[in-house]
Amino acid sequence: MPLATPSVYPPPSGEFMKWPSRRSVVHSTKGIVACTQPLAAKCGIDILNAGGNAADAAVAVAAGLNVTEPTSTGIGGDMFCLFYDAKTGTVSALNGSGRAGGKCTLETVRKSLGLADDVVGEIPMSSVHAATVPGAAAGWADTVERFGSGKLSLEQILTPAIELGEKGFPVSEDAAFYWQHYENDLRKASPNYAEMLKADPSAPDGVRAPRAGDIIKLPNLARTFRTLATEGKKGFYSGRIAEEIVKVVRDRGGHLEVADLQHHLEKGSEPVDPIALKFRGHGTGASPGGGVELWEHPPNGQGIVALMALGIIQELEAPEEDPDLYGRRPQHGALPPRHRRSPPHRLRRRKLVRGRPVTTEVPTASLISQPYLASRAQLFDPSRASDILSHGDPQSPHHQHHPTFPSPALRSSDTVYFAVSDAQGNAISFINSNYAGFGTAMVPRGCGFTLQNRGANFSLDRAHPNALAPRKRPYHTIIPGLVTNLADGSLHSVFGVMGGFMQPQGHVQVLLGQLVGGLSPQQALDAPRVCIGAGMADVGDVFDRTVYVEEGMPEETIRGLRELGHKVQVLGAWGGKGRQMFGRGQVIRWTVDEVDGTGVWSAGSDMRGDGAAYPA
Repeated sequence: MPLATPSVYPPPSGEFMKWPSRRSVVHSTKGIVACTQPLAAKCGIDILNAGGNAADAAVAVAAGLNVTEPTSTGIGGDMFCLFYDAKTGTVSALNGSGRAGGKCTLETVRKSLGLADDVVGEIPMSSVHAATVPGAAAGWADTVERFGSGKLSLEQILTPAIELGEKGFPVSEDAAFYWQHYENDLRKASPNYAEMLKADPSAPDGVRAPRAGDIIKLPNLARTFRTLATEGKKGFYSGRIAEEIVKVVRDRGGHLEVADLQHHLEKGSEPVDPIALKFRGHGTGASPGGGVELWEHPPNGQGIVALMALGIIQELEAPEEDPDLYGRRPQHGALPPRHRRSPPHRLRRRKLVRGRPVTTEVPTASLISQPYLASRAQLFDPSRASDILSHGDPQSPHHQHHPTFPSPALRSSDTVYFAVSDAQGNAISFINSNYAGFGTAMVPRGCGFTLQNRGANFSLDRAHPNALAPRKRPYHTIIPGLVTNLADGSLHSVFGVMGGFMQPQGHVQVLLGQLVGGLSPQQALDAPRVCIGAGMADVGDVFDRTVYVEEGMPEETIRGLRELGHKVQVLGAWGGKGRQMFGRGQVIRWTVDEVDGTGVWSAGSDMRGDGAAYPA
């Protein structure tokens, strides 16, 4: 009989919901889809009901989200995933991100942007040079091939999304808001913008962004999906679609070539080893599960940042100084001893701002090693906000200073994260993104999707570790998360929080909310969050020190942070610099009924999005 695990609910406290929410935890024994869009979720449920597994359903959801929420994601972007195989108890990772073109040298792009030799500059979000080879199409096909059930073809899996695009669908509230917000970007980016807008004879030129509840059809996107479904990856990375991608880029002065798409076709998505950190902090090691292991996708994504922050939090614990930390659960949102909730991400932000993405000179294992994290934890002063401006070197005990590399990646972004589980016990953590809004907003003619602008994350500094280079992958913000129990390696949960540099911060907060705060998956997502600024102040200051706090956080916590010297800004309204800074997340948790041994999926979906968790 499987190991019995505690209920996802905290002990009875007389409170059903600690924060305003539209949601309850959703339970199922047959699988769950948790995502930001109901119609996309139905695509996945249809596949689960047709006999597909979690990986099959995830690709159906990814395609459905491209149709219903193209303002955030699509086949013109990139993807990453983590897959838990219930039969083997293993965690696998897939890197579905694309690369810069073979002729996109640093000097070529700098010259195209008109940059003087003494100016570092950056690649603008709207620039054609921000377009990299789309990795999502290959990623979807490879996910089905490597992790799928083998019972359904790619054509069957993509059919629900194809039908949405051909027959039309009503647009949800969030998608409509951003569709209208980015409409001018579409119009300016390419002559094919009408493919992404609603036909309306009363509009000045016959098309406009859809409003909430409007029906919109995307037949050209459905046509692209049919090509991928029937011809496989070759149908996307060669022939008509590849030629139209190259044409729209080169017409605007870009340097992508058909050979670049052919290169990605040949290499495919990259199976990589996930990275992980064991966490027994805050008394979780004494729980029935004996602590957990957090799994993240390795670089070129920022999942390592979540592991580093969690590891530093663990190292900050000192039983001899804080004996009450073990065996008790602090109130979620209360300012804990040594104000641990904020500083690790402050250090994380410095590391990113100072331009230290993981490189071959700094092995990933070094950055999440216990000695290194312990040494970084020692730099925190429990009595005041940290003034640390330098980052460390895991290969040096003296934490040598390095040149300053302001990161071009300190921007907000739009992404979809979703999670899927099935009746066999498999689960997948999946993320897909255009990067910012519609990406570059360029539409390849007759294809119905926009090209991502992930290349804006490249640095144009010749000495930067993330400097642009031919056939190089850019630094990515998108990260899926997965958790297993240390006691027996069984699955604890799949989860994620989307939204630029909020993502690793959200991973830590949502995970600790469950492990330490005793929150259910839905409560952990509903809880007000904190976001270290990381240049998000929109004032051009990449060293922004602001701690953004979501409305609803206890007043004593906010007051405590300010007394410690933190610059705190409370955000409440949606839109502008508001709640969207705190991301949108999904959680699917696995437990086993303590009496009859039946496995139960329990899920939450962020109230900050349009979607929900849906049982199969």
